[in-house]
Amino acid sequence: MDPPNTAQDIVRCGLCETPVPAMCCDICHINLCKACVGEHLSDDSREHKVVPFHKRGSTINYPKCQKHPPKTCEVHCKHCNIPICASCFSSGDHDQHKKIDILKILTEKKELIEKDLQELQKLIRPKFQQAASEIPAQKAGVKQHSLKLTAALNKQGEALHKEINSLIQRKQSEIEAMDEQHLAAITTQEDVINKALHEIKQVILDLQKLLDSDDVCLVSEYTSRNEEFRSLPAQFQVTLPTFSPQDINREQLYQQLGSLSQLLITYPLIDEAARTTEEHGGLKKTPGAVSSPPARPFSDKPRILTDIQTEYHGGFNQLYNVSCLSDEEIWTSGLNEIMKLYNLKGELLKSVQTKSGNKPWATAVTRSGGLVYADYYDRSINLVSGTQTQRLITLRGWRPWGLCSTSSGDLLVIMYSDDGKQTKVVRYSGSTEKQTIQWDDQVVVVSAAGKLRFRYTGPPPSTPGESFSPRGITTDSLANILTSDWYNHCIHIIDQDGHFLRFLHNCGLQGPWGLCVDSKDNIFVAENNTGKVKKIMYYK
Repeated sequence: MDPPNTAQDIVRCGLCETPVPAMCCDICHINLCKACVGEHLSDDSREHKVVPFHKRGSTINYPKCQKHPPKTCEVHCKHCNIPICASCFSSGDHDQHKKIDILKILTEKKELIEKDLQELQKLIRPKFQQAASEIPAQKAGVKQHSLKLTAALNKQGEALHKEINSLIQRKQSEIEAMDEQHLAAITTQEDVINKALHEIKQVILDLQKLLDSDDVCLVSEYTSRNEEFRSLPAQFQVTLPTFSPQDINREQLYQQLGSLSQLLITYPLIDEAARTTEEHGGLKKTPGAVSSPPARPFSDKPRILTDIQTEYHGGFNQLYNVSCLSDEEIWTSGLNEIMKLYNLKGELLKSVQTKSGNKPWATAVTRSGGLVYADYYDRSINLVSGTQTQRLITLRGWRPWGLCSTSSGDLLVIMYSDDGKQTKVVRYSGSTEKQTIQWDDQVVVVSAAGKLRFRYTGPPPSTPGESFSPRGITTDSLANILTSDWYNHCIHIIDQDGHFLRFLHNCGLQGPWGLCVDSKDNIFVAENNTGKVKKIMYYK
């Protein structure tokens, strides 16, 4: 490090840079040597007050009056909370108001400043410095704890591998035992056949001798044994063993690996002056105590609460979409132009036909209870309210694919370009476009500002291009994201940061497509294969 330039630390005249100036202008806050005082005072565009250098800062810089410039204010009106000059005082505007000498305010404020300075220097800054000094240790602690968790996980993994190897060896022993049994049966069969071959060989030799013999008595005594040998010895029947591998249940295997408790970070009460309401990822952080969402355990076996057979039944009348009008009523739509409202008893309450006669590509329910549907073929977004259908939006160069009605009342429209090479999400307020979010054709999660947060391609060890086949998507009150996997007949649940939590698969789903969640976090699933809507409880 270079030594400090002590020459630059010397106080100098602000005009000629003469070292150690003797004077100072308390109004302009400039240091002056005696030779430059006159030049400085010659600037009559503003007031000056030159004092000896050692008395700098002793001059009171009274504020200028806003109503009567250039007069200065030496009194503060407490009622109006403004400084006032002598003209303001004599005008009578402040006769009934309490007035305080500005010097008193200055003294009080300086006392407060001194007190705050002492507190900052002696208490607050050391406390923050101490907290800052502990951060590296806290970060190191995170790594150390992570290593402990990883070691425990690896140990459990080794135990599972050992158990699996033991089970495989057990099956191998069973195979070897069956091999021995099978070979023993074949050997026994071999012995019987070899014995018969030996006898047949001897009979052949005897017959050849008889043919060469002229002994009438010996030949006449011959008795044929061919009938005895015409049939092979009794053959045993065998059914070879087969191995039928069971489908690997990732969820059960994941649970058997062990449970990992959730990280819970709880923050203290936020200072009242700094309290705000923030919306992030579907969660609202409200003033007061702020903490991570409370852990809510998943049910070991999801329960089907309601199983509604709609009038869609597969083939050319498939079910695609389901939207909650309430906890008791759901809108459905599929591969025809009719949208149908059902209650939980499976009773059809209402049917609505699209205005164009095209099938609705996607549906959503607005905050006010209206039904919105996307017409892919005529590029429109339409609102059904009561008996009226109103066209809200007409797209140009794009076709609507999916819909979402937000809690703020905005409408999110997923759309494809006419050439099929681009996708984007556009936020509308009524029919007014407010925001465009454009990424790619993968399952991506973005912030409200449209910035990419993460991509989801399936749970580990899945990789892009495997069988993950997402169709519908929704979120619940804990900001968990649920997406239907049509090909694998299950639903993936991930958290708001993209971490896989679990599958919903052990409840008989068949081709799940559309999804929606009611106010109690029960999920409604539209089954494309069966035309059923299933209401499933997946939390305890």
